[in-house]
Order: sequence, then structure tokens, then C-alpha cells
Amino acid sequence: MFCVFIVLLLIRNEYQDYTLIIVRPELVVDRDINKQLDINLDISYFNLPCDLLSLDFMDESGDGQLDVLHSGFEKIRLIKDGEGNIKEEVVDNQSASLYGKKLADMSKPGPNGECGSCYGALPQDKNQYCCNDCDTVRLAYTEASWAFYDGENIKQCEESGYVARVKSRIDGNEGCRVKGTTKINRISGTMDFAPGSSSNKNGKHFHDLSLYEKHPEKFNFDHVINHLSFGKDPENLVAKQSTHPLDGRESKLNKKHHTVTYYLKVVATRFEFIDLSSPLDTNQFSVITHDRPMRGGKDEDHQHTVHAKGGMPGVFFHFDISPLKIINREQYAKTWSGFVLGVISSIAGVLMVGTLIDKSVYAAQEAIKGKKEL
Repeated sequence: MFCVFIVLLLIRNEYQDYTLIIVRPELVVDRDINKQLDINLDISYFNLPCDLLSLDFMDESGDGQLDVLHSGFEKIRLIKDGEGNIKEEVVDNQSASLYGKKLADMSKPGPNGECGSCYGALPQDKNQYCCNDCDTVRLAYTEASWAFYDGENIKQCEESGYVARVKSRIDGNEGCRVKGTTKINRISGTMDFAPGSSSNKNGKHFHDLSLYEKHPEKFNFDHVINHLSFGKDPENLVAKQSTHPLDGRESKLNKKHHTVTYYLKVVATRFEFIDLSSPLDTNQFSVITHDRPMRGGKDEDHQHTVHAKGGMPGVFFHFDISPLKIINREQYAKTWSGFVLGVISSIAGVLMVGTLIDKSVYAAQEAIKGKKEL
């Protein structure tokens, strides 16, 4: 009876191993390196209005996407009340947007033939450029690398309500939430959140920090990353833990002139499921976080660490794309032949050991019995 119990227990364990699903990883060269990569982003900035926030993408190939918040992203105002509650309100992405505007578009006069003033930012002696609205004035200031501030005393911005809107949002200490998806090349690069409109000149990247610096007691880049992932989002909980490691990450330093940087290592990943459903191609990433004051000097917490001076306030994501791919393939822990072999081995092993024990006990019993008869 004892041997039968042991055999049944071992067969049960063999069956559990046979039905157990495990994931076996395999490392291969990524052959889809030429395909573009999706970035899914949802991040909230609590002390920076949407009018001041810009998002740029740049990679090592030299390609750049400037001010992409107005293309494929949703901006949501975070309106605070006196009790600390936050109300969300979607922003019209066309308002205060320089996305898609070019200097060539500014050569066209207005509907009545007027040519608005660019206030000296661009030549207008022969009506080469016309600044007929607030956006074109902002673009002219950006091209001239002039400080635009909030557009105060600029006729086009005053009449369009831009100045009043920006001032009301600054006075209300509003924040901004950014949600959306965009595509980038599978090349190492950066994703930069910084204040003010951006531009590239002579191979250098600039931001208009005039409005950010105008209010020394306001604005900082305290934030929470609600969601950040690359590629499609898996539904499996275990897979989510490896593809969404930054979800819920908070950074609340309450420092205006501070830089927060995330260094990401992105690896293409495929999940192949045992139920023969279509495989899921996504991306895993690891992250290292670093922050430093722009003033430089010794670190407040680690006196032996010295920070470099300079830089730009903001939140920066540096991503390094790996040329390798991980294939996570679901499999049963044992094959059918392995299960049968395990069952037979369990039965044979128990019977063999049981027989040896039985013979040993019987021989000992007979020896003891023989001594008693003598």
C-alpha cells in the first residue's frame, strides 16, 4: 500500500509537469530593424501649462521631429482648484501651434492684401514675409532666435486672445498631460520635453526659455509617467511587467532649474503563445534614471559627486535600440513521450526499491527467527 501511494504521488507530479506551461527565451538577430518603432506615451506635468511644453525627437541619423505635440498627441489641461483637486480638459492642438508652418507660408499676404508686421524679426522691406497672425509672429521670433515671452504688446497675439489665454493658465498654476503615439526610426536617439518653442540652427538645438524664466517662482518639471511603452502593449500581466517598467514612476523634486534624464535600453521582443494565436511583437526596455541641477556643483546627497554645469530644464529620454531580438516561446515543460517515460520510470523505480526493502526485511526477519529457534 505504501508503494502504491508513492507511485500515485509521483504520477501526479509528472502530470503537473506535463501540463505546466513555461516560457523559453531565445536570442536572435532582429531582422525588422528597418521598420519604424511605435512609442506610446502618457505623462503628466503638474506645474507646467501646455502652452509652454514642447516635445522633440532626434536620432543619431540627423533626423529630427520638432514640436510633435501637435501631431498625433493629445494635450490635456490639468486645472487645479483651491482644494487640491485636478480637473482635466482637452486642449485644441491647433491653437498656439507652429507645427507644419514654414517661412514660405509667410510670404502670402492676408485676405485683404495686408502684410502684418514681424516687428523686425524678418526682413519686410519688399513684403518678403508677412506676419498676419500670432503663430507667424512666433515663428518669425523663433527663426531670429528672439525671446517671445507671452506675446504681450504684439498686436496679432493680443487680438487673437493668445496673451490673455496664456496669462490665465499661468496664473492658475495649470499643469499638462500628454497622451499619444508616434513613430520613430529604430535608431538610438532622444525624446525631449522642454519649455518653449524649439528650433535647430547650425547643427544645434535651441529652446525659447524666455517665458519659463520670466516667472522665477513658477514652473518646474515635476511629473508622473502614467504609461510608456514601445510597440504593441501585451495583455499578459507577466509580459507587462517587462515592457512597462516606468509605469507609475513619479519625479517630484520641486526644482525649477533641474534636468531629469531616463536612459532606456530597448530590445525587440516577440511572444509566441502555445494556443497557436498570432504572436505579439513588442519591445522590452530597462531604464536608469539620473537627475542633476543645472547650476552644477556637488550633489546634495552625495558630496563626492560633482555635477556638470549648464544644460536645459526638462525631462529627457535617451533610448538605445538593440540589434537583437528576444523570442519568448511558450512550451509545455514536458512532451508526451517525456511524460510516459517519467510515469514508467516512477513505477519501475518504486517497485524496484520496494522489492529490495521487502527482501531485506524478510531476510532479516528469517535470520532473527532462526536465532530464536537455536
